[in-house]
Amino acid sequence: MDQANEPDSLRERLIDAGVDLVMTEGSASLGLREIARRAGVSHGAPRRYFPTHHALLSAIAGRGFTELAARFATAAEAAGTPREQLRGLADAFLAYAGEYGGMFALMFRHDLLDSEAHASDEDADEPGRPRLRESTLPLFTRLVELVTQDRAHHTENGTGPSYDAAPPPALTAAALWTNLHGIAVLRASGSLQLAFPGTREGPDPLVTAVLDAHLGRVDA
Repeated sequence: MDQANEPDSLRERLIDAGVDLVMTEGSASLGLREIARRAGVSHGAPRRYFPTHHALLSAIAGRGFTELAARFATAAEAAGTPREQLRGLADAFLAYAGEYGGMFALMFRHDLLDSEAHASDEDADEPGRPRLRESTLPLFTRLVELVTQDRAHHTENGTGPSYDAAPPPALTAAALWTNLHGIAVLRASGSLQLAFPGTREGPDPLVTAVLDAHLGRVDA
Protein backbone atom coordinates (compact mmCIF):
# COMPACT_ATOMS: atom_id res chain seq x y z
CA MET A 1 0.00 0.00 0.00
CA ASP A 2 1.21 3.53 -0.77
CA GLN A 3 2.16 4.97 2.61
CA ALA A 4 1.06 8.44 1.49
CA ASN A 5 -2.46 7.16 0.94
CA GLU A 6 -2.67 4.93 4.00
CA PRO A 7 -4.20 7.55 6.36
CA ASP A 8 -6.94 8.33 3.84
CA SER A 9 -7.56 4.61 3.32
CA LEU A 10 -7.88 3.92 7.05
CA ARG A 11 -10.06 6.96 7.50
CA GLU A 12 -12.43 5.76 4.79
CA ARG A 13 -12.42 2.28 6.30
CA LEU A 14 -13.62 3.71 9.61
CA ILE A 15 -16.39 5.61 7.86
CA ASP A 16 -17.32 2.50 5.85
CA ALA A 17 -17.56 0.51 9.07
CA GLY A 18 -19.74 3.15 10.65
CA VAL A 19 -22.04 3.27 7.63
CA ASP A 20 -22.41 -0.52 7.68
CA LEU A 21 -23.10 -0.44 11.41
CA VAL A 22 -25.77 2.26 11.27
CA MET A 23 -27.46 0.57 8.30
CA THR A 24 -27.66 -2.81 10.02
CA GLU A 25 -28.05 -1.95 13.70
CA GLY A 26 -29.16 1.68 13.90
CA SER A 27 -27.57 4.91 15.06
CA ALA A 28 -27.50 3.89 18.74
CA SER A 29 -24.86 1.27 17.91
CA LEU A 30 -22.22 3.74 16.73
CA GLY A 31 -19.74 3.50 19.57
CA LEU A 32 -16.08 4.17 18.84
CA ARG A 33 -14.99 0.73 20.00
CA GLU A 34 -17.51 -1.08 17.81
CA ILE A 35 -16.65 1.03 14.76
CA ALA A 36 -12.96 0.29 15.31
CA ARG A 37 -13.68 -3.43 15.71
CA ARG A 38 -15.69 -3.48 12.49
CA ALA A 39 -12.91 -1.63 10.68
CA GLY A 40 -10.31 -4.09 11.98
CA VAL A 41 -8.22 -1.47 13.77
CA SER A 42 -7.27 -0.83 17.39
CA HIS A 43 -9.69 0.88 19.74
CA GLY A 44 -7.54 3.99 19.75
CA ALA A 45 -7.20 4.23 15.96
CA PRO A 46 -10.29 6.42 15.33
CA ARG A 47 -8.77 9.17 17.47
CA ARG A 48 -5.85 9.43 15.03
CA TYR A 49 -8.21 10.36 12.19
CA PHE A 50 -11.12 11.99 14.02
CA PRO A 51 -10.48 14.27 17.03
CA THR A 52 -13.84 13.40 18.60
CA HIS A 53 -16.64 10.87 18.37
CA HIS A 54 -18.79 13.72 17.04
CA ALA A 55 -16.43 14.26 14.10
CA LEU A 56 -16.60 10.58 13.12
CA LEU A 57 -20.39 10.52 13.37
CA SER A 58 -20.56 13.64 11.20
CA ALA A 59 -18.43 11.96 8.54
CA ILE A 60 -20.70 8.90 8.60
CA ALA A 61 -23.81 11.08 8.32
CA GLY A 62 -22.17 12.91 5.43
CA ARG A 63 -22.27 9.69 3.43
CA GLY A 64 -26.03 9.64 3.96
CA PHE A 65 -26.41 13.14 2.53
CA THR A 66 -24.28 12.16 -0.46
CA GLU A 67 -26.58 9.22 -1.17
CA LEU A 68 -29.71 11.30 -0.66
CA ALA A 69 -28.37 13.96 -3.06
CA ALA A 70 -27.78 11.26 -5.67
CA ARG A 71 -31.34 10.03 -5.24
CA PHE A 72 -32.62 13.59 -5.63
CA ALA A 73 -30.68 13.96 -8.87
CA THR A 74 -31.98 10.68 -10.25
CA ALA A 75 -35.58 11.54 -9.31
CA ALA A 76 -35.34 14.97 -10.93
CA GLU A 77 -33.89 13.55 -14.14
CA ALA A 78 -36.78 11.11 -14.44
CA ALA A 79 -39.42 13.84 -14.08
CA GLY A 80 -40.66 16.61 -16.34
CA THR A 81 -42.31 19.74 -14.96
CA PRO A 82 -41.09 21.42 -11.77
CA ARG A 83 -44.10 19.99 -9.90
CA GLU A 84 -43.27 16.49 -11.14
CA GLN A 85 -39.67 16.98 -10.05
CA LEU A 86 -40.81 18.11 -6.61
CA ARG A 87 -42.99 15.03 -6.42
CA GLY A 88 -40.02 12.87 -7.33
CA LEU A 89 -37.82 14.51 -4.69
CA ALA A 90 -40.53 14.10 -2.04
CA ASP A 91 -40.99 10.43 -2.90
CA ALA A 92 -37.21 9.90 -2.88
CA PHE A 93 -36.86 11.60 0.51
CA LEU A 94 -39.56 9.45 2.12
CA ALA A 95 -38.29 6.28 0.44
CA TYR A 96 -34.78 6.87 1.77
CA ALA A 97 -36.11 7.56 5.27
CA GLY A 98 -38.16 4.35 5.12
CA GLU A 99 -35.33 2.18 3.82
CA TYR A 100 -32.51 3.57 5.94
CA GLY A 101 -34.10 4.74 9.15
CA GLY A 102 -30.91 4.51 11.20
CA MET A 103 -28.91 6.66 8.79
CA PHE A 104 -31.81 9.09 8.36
CA ALA A 105 -32.01 9.60 12.12
CA LEU A 106 -28.25 10.16 12.31
CA MET A 107 -28.24 12.66 9.44
CA PHE A 108 -30.74 14.96 11.11
CA ARG A 109 -29.42 14.82 14.66
CA HIS A 110 -29.33 18.38 15.93
CA ASP A 111 -25.98 18.00 17.66
CA LEU A 112 -24.36 16.89 14.40
CA LEU A 113 -25.94 19.64 12.31
CA ASP A 114 -25.04 22.33 14.85
CA SER A 115 -21.81 23.23 13.07
CA GLU A 116 -21.06 26.30 15.14
CA ALA A 117 -21.06 24.39 18.41
CA HIS A 118 -18.65 21.78 17.03
CA ALA A 119 -16.72 23.85 14.51
CA SER A 120 -13.34 23.19 16.12
CA ASP A 121 -13.87 19.42 16.00
CA GLU A 122 -14.76 19.35 12.32
CA ASP A 123 -12.12 21.88 11.28
CA ALA A 124 -9.44 19.85 13.04
CA ASP A 125 -10.72 16.71 11.33
CA GLU A 126 -10.71 18.04 7.76
CA PRO A 127 -9.63 21.66 7.33
CA GLY A 128 -11.39 23.32 4.41
CA ARG A 129 -13.96 20.54 3.96
CA PRO A 130 -17.64 21.56 4.24
CA ARG A 131 -19.19 20.80 7.61
CA LEU A 132 -22.16 18.47 7.86
CA ARG A 133 -24.58 21.37 8.14
CA GLU A 134 -23.53 22.58 4.69
CA SER A 135 -24.38 19.15 3.25
CA THR A 136 -28.07 19.98 3.62
CA LEU A 137 -27.84 23.34 1.85
CA PRO A 138 -27.65 22.11 -1.78
CA LEU A 139 -30.69 19.89 -1.18
CA PHE A 140 -32.68 22.76 0.28
CA THR A 141 -31.50 25.15 -2.44
CA ARG A 142 -32.81 22.71 -5.05
CA LEU A 143 -36.20 22.69 -3.35
CA VAL A 144 -36.31 26.50 -3.41
CA GLU A 145 -35.38 26.53 -7.10
CA LEU A 146 -38.12 24.06 -7.97
CA VAL A 147 -40.75 25.94 -5.95
CA THR A 148 -39.78 29.11 -7.85
CA GLN A 149 -39.88 27.30 -11.18
CA ASP A 150 -43.23 25.72 -10.35
CA ARG A 151 -44.78 29.12 -9.69
CA ALA A 152 -43.33 30.54 -12.91
CA HIS A 153 -44.53 27.53 -14.88
CA HIS A 154 -48.13 27.89 -13.74
CA THR A 155 -48.10 31.66 -14.07
CA GLU A 156 -46.90 31.41 -17.68
CA ASN A 157 -49.50 28.77 -18.50
CA GLY A 158 -52.35 30.39 -16.62
CA THR A 159 -52.87 27.33 -14.42
CA GLY A 160 -52.80 26.83 -10.70
CA PRO A 161 -53.44 29.38 -7.96
CA SER A 162 -52.50 33.05 -7.74
CA TYR A 163 -49.13 33.61 -6.10
CA ASP A 164 -49.62 37.31 -5.34
CA ALA A 165 -50.02 36.71 -1.60
CA ALA A 166 -47.86 33.59 -1.45
CA PRO A 167 -44.93 33.44 0.99
CA PRO A 168 -41.39 33.62 -0.43
CA PRO A 169 -40.25 30.44 -2.20
CA ALA A 170 -37.67 29.76 0.53
CA LEU A 171 -40.37 29.80 3.21
CA THR A 172 -42.60 27.51 1.14
CA ALA A 173 -39.68 25.14 0.55
CA ALA A 174 -38.89 25.10 4.29
CA ALA A 175 -42.53 24.30 5.12
CA LEU A 176 -42.56 21.57 2.48
CA TRP A 177 -39.34 20.02 3.83
CA THR A 178 -40.65 20.23 7.40
CA ASN A 179 -43.88 18.51 6.42
CA LEU A 180 -42.07 15.69 4.61
CA HIS A 181 -39.67 15.20 7.52
CA GLY A 182 -42.63 14.97 9.88
CA ILE A 183 -44.21 12.27 7.73
CA ALA A 184 -40.93 10.33 7.72
CA VAL A 185 -40.52 10.51 11.51
CA LEU A 186 -44.13 9.63 12.27
CA ARG A 187 -44.05 6.71 9.86
CA ALA A 188 -40.84 5.42 11.43
CA SER A 189 -42.45 5.47 14.88
CA GLY A 190 -45.65 3.81 13.61
CA SER A 191 -47.75 6.70 14.90
CA LEU A 192 -48.89 7.88 11.48
CA GLN A 193 -50.19 4.46 10.49
CA LEU A 194 -52.43 4.43 13.57
CA ALA A 195 -54.05 7.74 12.66
CA PHE A 196 -54.01 7.35 8.90
CA PRO A 197 -53.39 3.83 7.57
CA GLY A 198 -53.80 5.06 4.01
CA THR A 199 -52.72 3.03 1.01
CA ARG A 200 -49.23 2.48 -0.35
CA GLU A 201 -50.40 1.47 -3.83
CA GLY A 202 -49.89 4.13 -6.46
CA PRO A 203 -48.95 7.75 -5.66
CA ASP A 204 -48.61 8.46 -1.96
CA PRO A 205 -51.75 10.45 -1.03
CA LEU A 206 -49.89 12.24 1.77
CA VAL A 207 -47.30 13.56 -0.66
CA THR A 208 -50.11 14.74 -2.94
CA ALA A 209 -51.75 16.52 -0.01
CA VAL A 210 -48.47 18.13 1.06
CA LEU A 211 -47.71 19.43 -2.44
CA ASP A 212 -51.24 20.76 -2.87
CA ALA A 213 -51.14 22.43 0.55
CA HIS A 214 -47.84 24.21 0.03
CA LEU A 215 -47.81 24.75 -3.74
CA GLY A 216 -51.49 25.02 -4.52
CA ARG A 217 -53.69 22.48 -6.20
CA VAL A 218 -53.37 22.24 -9.97
CA ASP A 219 -56.33 20.80 -11.82
CA ALA A 220 -55.55 18.74 -14.89
